[in-house]
Amino acid sequence: MAQNQTWKPASFEVLKSNYKTFKTSQYAHVFSGSKHNIVRLATELQGLTGVELPLEQYKKGTNGPIKLKFNESVQVLVGIFQENNSEYLPADKLPNAKLILEKGVTITGLPSVNVYAISFSKGTQIINPGKGLFVILGVVKSSQKLEFRNAEFPDGKLWNPTFIVEGFSDEKPLFEIIGGENKPVIDQGMSGTEEIQGGFEGGRVVKVGDTYHMFPTERAGEKGVEMYYDRVKTKIGHWTSKDAIHWKRESTIYQASGVYAITEDDNPMNDRRSAIWSYMPVFNEKANKWYGYYLAYTVHKEIEPNHSFGRIWRCESTVDGINGIGGPYKDVGIIMEPGLDSQPWEGRQGVASFFPYKVGDKYFGFYSGAFPFASWADYPKKSGKGWFVALAESNSLEGPWKRLNRGLEPIKTIHPQFVENPIVSQLPNGLYIAIFDGGPDGWGHHLPNMIGYTLSKDGINWGEAHYLPIETKVNKWWDIMRTPLCLIPEGNDVYTIVYNAIDLKKRFHPTGMVKVKLNKDVMESRLKELK
Repeated sequence: MAQNQTWKPASFEVLKSNYKTFKTSQYAHVFSGSKHNIVRLATELQGLTGVELPLEQYKKGTNGPIKLKFNESVQVLVGIFQENNSEYLPADKLPNAKLILEKGVTITGLPSVNVYAISFSKGTQIINPGKGLFVILGVVKSSQKLEFRNAEFPDGKLWNPTFIVEGFSDEKPLFEIIGGENKPVIDQGMSGTEEIQGGFEGGRVVKVGDTYHMFPTERAGEKGVEMYYDRVKTKIGHWTSKDAIHWKRESTIYQASGVYAITEDDNPMNDRRSAIWSYMPVFNEKANKWYGYYLAYTVHKEIEPNHSFGRIWRCESTVDGINGIGGPYKDVGIIMEPGLDSQPWEGRQGVASFFPYKVGDKYFGFYSGAFPFASWADYPKKSGKGWFVALAESNSLEGPWKRLNRGLEPIKTIHPQFVENPIVSQLPNGLYIAIFDGGPDGWGHHLPNMIGYTLSKDGINWGEAHYLPIETKVNKWWDIMRTPLCLIPEGNDVYTIVYNAIDLKKRFHPTGMVKVKLNKDVMESRLKELK
């Protein structure tokens, strides 16, 4: 049998215990009572059945023996963590074990995993190798030929902290992924993309009547100019669709200048609208018109991050009413920018996105920052890494907007390292939900690489993120998942998500679409759980 083909499973039964089993696959949570999940997996192991062991019991050595019943002779595949630590079972405690996969699995937050095979005969067998954590990844027939190889997967501690993947953890999922388009809905060469070199990233989709309106950031660039310039000379486009699948480009709402900065600092000599991103349309019922909130950057060619000193502009449609969504729009002014009330965590990137929403009689707005300064002494070039959000508040959509600044840190209850471009709405029971970009697994980052969501009972305190593995129901045409643009209710508890993602084989970043279904029972239980 050739290497890298899936090994065929053997059936087994777990006796006299409350241990559950799991399907050995990407995102599988492998221990009960924990969020550790598989992010890299050798092809040979895909689709086998593992045993979900209680994490803390095994770490402390208080675990009992595992009784498994086999209908034939088998080989049990055991993952051993490669760290000399009393919390982890050493390989020499496994009787007659044979190493078959070196670095064959990556489990978030845990050391690198080598996989061993142990032979057992037909009947009831006891696995009790002693104190320390290990993982049972599957059972295969004794006749299965197991050829050794080094899969060379990275250490799971690079993914720290761990995270909750919907449908793979002990928690019941809030959303079931029910399908969608198995290919991009907007891709290179389609009508309307002729002047867009680099595709799309960010923005918002809203539905007015039976029509979807999308305002994406178009990474326009220029023909014949290097790929980097796609991120600089951007446009905000207006696209419409009747089904969120077939799209028509209607107009350009804003066009960035694409002019590079001439100084390193936040200096008015620089063009502060060099790149324009993240357009968020919001209908103001009181004013009876659409407002737009968008981000304008200074762009420096040599200093990371190149997009710096972000400012949030507000604009208004010159056409009154809900059908004035297409504009044209006129600028009203800047509502948030780097200033005396900024915090060092906002960093060089400045106010990097903004989304307002109403809670009672007040308005709150998620605003973000990135590439933080450890202190203001590091301004303007010495920045760290991290993509964060915090809240601003106002008595109206017009502002003025004030940073809450209840502490010196951003909101880290969602994810301590990466939250980008949250869009807020409410579920039928009143829970606030923010859907956001969960961060890439690529470019040196080890982040969930999925669309994330977070819930709040009061619109201020936000819970831990959950992530949506949409590739379980949609063909994965992307390498890096980026930004969700909406969570639109369609009736019967079904919601539409339009998203941007990256296929690393090409310059153009396409747009996709997926449908999810809300579980109302889980929604109600989450409401009770939240403070």
